[in-house]
This record gives sequence, structure tokens and C-alpha cells, in this order.
Amino acid sequence: METIIKTTLIGLFFGTFGTTIGGVIGVKLKRTSNKFLSFILSFASGLMTAIICFELIPEALEISNLLVSLLGIIIGIIMMAICDLIVDKRFSKPSNTVDNFNNIQNNLLKTGIIVSIGLAIHNFPEGLAIGSGFEASLKLGFSLAIAICFHDIPEGRFQSRHQ
Repeated sequence: METIIKTTLIGLFFGTFGTTIGGVIGVKLKRTSNKFLSFILSFASGLMTAIICFELIPEALEISNLLVSLLGIIIGIIMMAICDLIVDKRFSKPSNTVDNFNNIQNNLLKTGIIVSIGLAIHNFPEGLAIGSGFEASLKLGFSLAIAICFHDIPEGRFQSRHQ
């Protein structure tokens, strides 16, 4: 039981620390333009799509079978579609105004909220990865915790810009 508590605290620290560093960077940097923000979002989504297609799906197929892998993908798509519908319903404003700036800001707010929800869901497997790493060896657990800490820095920066 003591090992579980230590592993939980280490995972919590490194996950929170990385996101916090990213948030501080996001707050301290001067306001970025919408073009730059659009570029960063496009780049990040393209990078994540490539990682999913060329790394995660082949690994899932190697570990399990096609049916289980497709089921996981479908459940993930459905969860994010539901989140999108809920956020869109909650934060939609009447678009009878010609104010393009407010429409852009509203769309960025909705995107930020959806990404935050996705990141919150995403953090659960991160914790599982750290716990599994510690179960295998102390060195692997700390390596994963530190890697996830660095991985969370951009997430914190993005979240701080949209909250």
C-alpha cells in the first residue's frame, strides 16, 4: 500500500509540475496573434494525427486485435463528439452580429474547453503509464514520470491561453 501512495504522489507531482510550467510560460509570454495560434493548433493537431496513425494504432494492433483497437477508437471519437456538442450548445452565441472578432474568440474558447476536456481524459492513461512503469522498475517509473512532465508543458501553455 505504501508503494501505491508513493507512486501516486510522484505521478501527481510530475504531471502537475509539467502542466504548471507550461501555464506559467503561457501567462508570461505576450499575447500572440490569432494567426500564430491557428498555426500552432494546426501543427499540434497534425503532429498528434501522425503519432496516432504511425505509432499508436500500429502498437494497439500489435498488442491486441483489430476489433478491440477499433472499439477503442470509436469510443474515443464518440466521447469527443459528445464533448463537442455539449460545449457548442453551452457556449454558442447568436451569430446575427457581424462582429468577426467575437466569433473568432468564441470559437477559440470552445476549442480551448474541448482540448482541456480531452487533456483531462488523456491524463488518466498517463497515470496508468507511470504506475505501470514503477511496477516494472524504479528507473522506468521515474523516466516515464519525467518524460510525461516535459510532455505536459505545452498542454499547460495551451490551457493557460484559453481559460
